[in-house]
Amino acid sequence: MKLSSKENIEVPIEQVFDMLTDFDRHERSAMRRGAEVQRTDSLGVPGVGSSWNIGFSFRGKDRKAKLAVTEFDRPYEMTLEAEMQGMDSTVNLQLVALSKTLTRLNVTVEMAAQTLSARLMVQSFKLAKGSLSKRFDSRLATQARDMEDRYSRPA
Repeated sequence: MKLSSKENIEVPIEQVFDMLTDFDRHERSAMRRGAEVQRTDSLGVPGVGSSWNIGFSFRGKDRKAKLAVTEFDRPYEMTLEAEMQGMDSTVNLQLVALSKTLTRLNVTVEMAAQTLSARLMVQSFKLAKGSLSKRFDSRLATQARDMEDRYSRPA
């Protein structure tokens, strides 16, 4: 299954990429939502090889996932791969500078099931793809407005 969305952000491309790769902020945000996040690499900076073990609750069950950065082309693209109990996912983030202060963020998520239970989960996602796509678009728009707010606030 594949989901994709795009959003224009009124922030220069370099700053958008820096915000997307602020992994410490993303870790804290996930923990505030109840996830357990453990960094598993020893890199001091974002890049290929950055990785995490993540535990969270989804549909009433505890889930575990491994997440890793597999492609990193500053400031244009980053790809993350996730493995979660029978399901593999790829998240691709692409940035395009539309002007000096306007950046388009393209996000694509692809999920592939490896087990029967994961296939059932993906099938339920496919049945709800319309509402899932709307929520995905809405969440990306919220993140884009948050980036604009952070950029416009003085440091």
